[in-house]
Amino acid sequence: MRNLTGKVALVTGGSRGIGAAIAKRLARDGADVAISYSAAEERAKAVVQELEGYGVRALAVRADQGHPQEVAALVQKVHAHFGRLDILVNNAGVFVTGRVGDPSADIAALDRQWAVNMGGVVAAVRAAAPLLADGGRIVPIGTVGATRAPFAGISDYVATKAAVASYTRGWARDLGARQITVNVVQPGAIDTEMNPATADHAPGLSAMAALGRYGKPEDIAGAVAFLVGPDGNYVTGATINVDGGQLT
Repeated sequence: MRNLTGKVALVTGGSRGIGAAIAKRLARDGADVAISYSAAEERAKAVVQELEGYGVRALAVRADQGHPQEVAALVQKVHAHFGRLDILVNNAGVFVTGRVGDPSADIAALDRQWAVNMGGVVAAVRAAAPLLADGGRIVPIGTVGATRAPFAGISDYVATKAAVASYTRGWARDLGARQITVNVVQPGAIDTEMNPATADHAPGLSAMAALGRYGKPEDIAGAVAFLVGPDGNYVTGATINVDGGQLT
C-alpha cells in the first residue's frame, strides 16, 4: 500500500543500517524522502538512487548531528526543497562506551555522543515543529537499554536515549493540539554494521531475547511505518519496544 503518497519524510542518519531501511520503507509506501548523512556521501547517493526507484523524489543532505545549527539548516533545506514536511524520523546516533570513573574513558567522545544522540534530536524537533504539517509525525529511534542498562559501560549511551524518551512524552503533549504524534521506537539487538549478528558478543545478546535471535533493520522500519501511517493516527507519547522480547 502506498499510504504515504503526498507526504514528505526526513530520516536522519539514513545512509546505512536502520536509517536506510526506514527511508526505503517510507519510499515504498509512497513518501518523498530526504536522508541526512555525516560522511558517507557515496552510500547516501546510492540510497537516494534506491529511493527514486520507488517512483518518489529523494534527497541526501550532509549534516553533523552534533551541531544544532547544521541540524536546523538540514530541516529547513528539506522543507524548502520539497515545499512541505510531514514526517521526521530522528535516527542518527553514535554508540560510545566507558565506565564511570575509568581514567581511560574518552570523555570527548562521550560528550559528543550526548551532543549527537540527544542534542541533535532536540535541535531537529525544534526546527521541524513550526514547519511540520498539522497531523505530522515525529519518531525518534531510541534503545531498550534506556530503561535497562543491560551491561556495564553504557551509562552515557543509555542516558542519551532515556532523555529522548522523556522528551518524546513531553513533545506529544506540546504538539497534540495540532494532531502531530510523537512516539519513540526502541530497538533491541538489530543486525547492522555497528552491531552485527556475527560479533563475538552476539550470542549473549541473542539469548536475552525471548525469540532468541537478532532482529533486522526492516523490523524497525515496519514499526516506524505503522506509526507514521494512517493506522498510527491515535498513538502518541508511546514507547514501542522492538526487541524480540528482551528479558533483562
